[in-house]
Amino acid sequence: MPSAAKPRAVLATLLVQRNTVVSTHTLIDELWGAQPPRTATTTLQVYVSQLRKALLAGPDGTVAETGAEQPLLTRPPGYLMRADAAELDLAVFESLRAEGRAAYGRHEYEAASRALGRALGLWTGPALSGIPHGPTLETSAIRLNELRAEVLEQRISADLRLGLHQELVGELMALAHEHPLRETLHCHLMVALYRSGRQSDALHVYQRARRSLVDELGVEPGPVLSRLQERILASDPSLARHGEPERRLVPVGGSGGRPASGPADGPAGGVRDAGPTVWLPPAVADFTGREDQLALGERLLGDEPGGRNRVLVLSGRAGAGKTALAVRLAHGAADRFPDGRILVTLRDAGGRAIEPRTAMATLLRRLRGPQATAAEEDAAAAPPLPSSEAELAELLHRRAEGRRMLVVLDDAVSEAQVRPVLSALPDSTVILTSRQVLGALESVRRLTLDVLSAPEAEALLAACGGERMRDEPEAAAEIARLCGRLPLALRVAAAGLAARPHWTAAGLARRLRDEHTRLATLALGDLDVRGTLLTAYHDVDEEARHAFRLLGLAPLPDFAPWTATALLGTDPARAERLTERLVQAHLLEARRRPGRPAPVRYGFHALLRSLALDVSAEESPQEGTAAVARLCRAYLALARHADAQLAPGRDRLAHEAEPVAGISPEEVIGGAPLRWFQEESAGLSKAVRQAHAAGLWGLCCALASAAAGYYEAGALWDAWESTHDLALDAARRSGDVHAEAVILRSLGDLSWQRHRTAQAVDRYHLAWHLFVRHGDRAAAGRCLSAEADALLAMGHVGGAGRGYARALSVSRPAGDMRGAAESLRGLALVAQREGRHEEALARLTECESAARSAGDHRWSEYARRTAFALRTALGSGRPAAAASIPLEVRPGVWLFHPAQPTRRAA
Repeated sequence: MPSAAKPRAVLATLLVQRNTVVSTHTLIDELWGAQPPRTATTTLQVYVSQLRKALLAGPDGTVAETGAEQPLLTRPPGYLMRADAAELDLAVFESLRAEGRAAYGRHEYEAASRALGRALGLWTGPALSGIPHGPTLETSAIRLNELRAEVLEQRISADLRLGLHQELVGELMALAHEHPLRETLHCHLMVALYRSGRQSDALHVYQRARRSLVDELGVEPGPVLSRLQERILASDPSLARHGEPERRLVPVGGSGGRPASGPADGPAGGVRDAGPTVWLPPAVADFTGREDQLALGERLLGDEPGGRNRVLVLSGRAGAGKTALAVRLAHGAADRFPDGRILVTLRDAGGRAIEPRTAMATLLRRLRGPQATAAEEDAAAAPPLPSSEAELAELLHRRAEGRRMLVVLDDAVSEAQVRPVLSALPDSTVILTSRQVLGALESVRRLTLDVLSAPEAEALLAACGGERMRDEPEAAAEIARLCGRLPLALRVAAAGLAARPHWTAAGLARRLRDEHTRLATLALGDLDVRGTLLTAYHDVDEEARHAFRLLGLAPLPDFAPWTATALLGTDPARAERLTERLVQAHLLEARRRPGRPAPVRYGFHALLRSLALDVSAEESPQEGTAAVARLCRAYLALARHADAQLAPGRDRLAHEAEPVAGISPEEVIGGAPLRWFQEESAGLSKAVRQAHAAGLWGLCCALASAAAGYYEAGALWDAWESTHDLALDAARRSGDVHAEAVILRSLGDLSWQRHRTAQAVDRYHLAWHLFVRHGDRAAAGRCLSAEADALLAMGHVGGAGRGYARALSVSRPAGDMRGAAESLRGLALVAQREGRHEEALARLTECESAARSAGDHRWSEYARRTAFALRTALGSGRPAAAASIPLEVRPGVWLFHPAQPTRRAA
């Protein structure tokens, strides 16, 4: 591996984001920060080249044979490092961490200690030490060091439960000295000392920890550490074995004050506690907004339904703040639930759904209270819980019956997961949070959480981001918009700004603008928006994930149902089923649009679209290109159909494209072609870019040509130019002379509309040469008419007349009646300008006849309208005035002065 610092930083950045595309922008930002050198991109390419050679080098430094597979790949917009999990210590560490946490959750403490110890054995020092840190590596180092500390603390907790307190004292003393502000380490040390018969030393540890917290942070110890000191002072007997405090959910209240007494409740032992059982995480201190949802939730919890058990389903996309709202509702409902409030998470540490029996067992343990929980593994103190789901449900039913409790079942995966638990809680009120709609649950109240409102989102950013966020309100508003006003993303963005004093809110907004790299910016420590969204993505089956990836190729964040049909390559009914499944999983949104051609459009949340773009790399290049081709073919068929309704006979590039099955232009567009173009023009322009990027040269040219008429009618000059520049490049790359001529002719029209008449003449002339070379005499004749239009606009009336006459001599023999109509119209305009009014009227009559023969109602009406205007001027008694009336040189395009063409609505 290279020894230079910057190549090592590139390698580290790619490895911590293995199997994910890392943008060039991110790498440059990592290496040079806000002031990269002018040669940054070139220098980065040199570093990548060095790394590729090093990665293929053998032990002796020589490059391996040609067949070796290169793991460092170029993938727009940057690079991707392929690495199997077994090849990277980081991946092995994360796997062992998950294995250890799962074993700990199953109370298999020996297995947990072994797995977590192996995970820690992979470390040789602080994360990414010896490598210069930019923003990405700094964030990764913070996250990894925090994960290492978490694994260490859990391994120690497992060892304590195995009775290894004496062996741990020395290690814990060193760790507490190294990390004076980590309260969990002090808790573990106090427990180890107390169990070793050193009660006074344990109390001294508390005093040192308290002094460090007060001196360094100005705060008192938290409730866990303070409660542990009280238990040591009281010589709590339950502390002698497994009484170390829980780290995440802290039970408080009457059930934990003293050992229970009284008759056993059923075969599993345990009794009903005298006081309430409260097992909730603390409420979010800076909870912002959601007043309406809180009020509605409180009302739904307070209402008396007809049945016994009350269930409130809180659903919403990942990161919407469902758990925070549920916890806040639970904390505020103490008076209505005197027998307890308990939260149970329905996923394990690895994010997998737990079984219903595991959830019920957790509920039963928490109902016993902390004393029983601490001693439950001692068979003499409390017999084990039943193992079967039916027995657990029966026991939980007896324990909960008649009790006014609130149970929060957090992060449910499916109806099947929660039904047995709900059946076992007949008299309890339940708040159920889920990323799924869970529509099959009967007799439940529902509350769907959407994103925050704009004022709420900006208020949350200000609360979490400090003065720099408040001092730049415009940047804060942009950050809120780019985060899609998703609470989790807003918190991560604000925390990222607070953690980097050298950043500004405007700089953060700039980093978030690229939707391909946005999710990489929204990561800090163990706060990772992408990881949270990926959990929701992995909750659905592979068929739905495949649909999610392909729909990410939609040109815009929202799209019509026919777009889904094209991208998924299936029939409309199955496409609808797949998209609706994604809506139910809150991976897509369904947006109603009454009275529109597509009454429902589907859309991605801003961050889910970024995720879709990210995971679309999982598709093979062939599948992605095929999906884009289907989409472009559908756009082409629809655009041609709509344009044919707006302007029959308009010039369009002929391109044979297989129609997309299941998409009927008549049904999609109906009788509203203009409205269809208005809704889809942005997507149509993006589809041209997608076709060009995919190397679909013919589709790129045909799409641009099909859209040109609408761009001209709507005066969308920028879209016209950008799509046709790509189409011109596509035509030249593919060597398609005819397509090049058609696109040049259209670009000539654009130049003429923009008053760039000299440029228009050049483009028309070049297009004419190409048409002649290709043998398309009809198109060549129309180019001559268009070139004459430009000359007329420049005031060259005589030259324009000769051009129209030449065009007519080409169009008539070629049988192009539409082209003949254009030429006759031009000759009429020249005659009118030169005062030969009867000739002008005769030419207009011929023009109308030719247009009717061509079936072009638009041009025949134009000829009739222009002749009427000329007759009106002649009938005014001032024949000389007829030569200076404004000219409608083309349908809807007027020439008020010979050198200044002006466009207005027809």
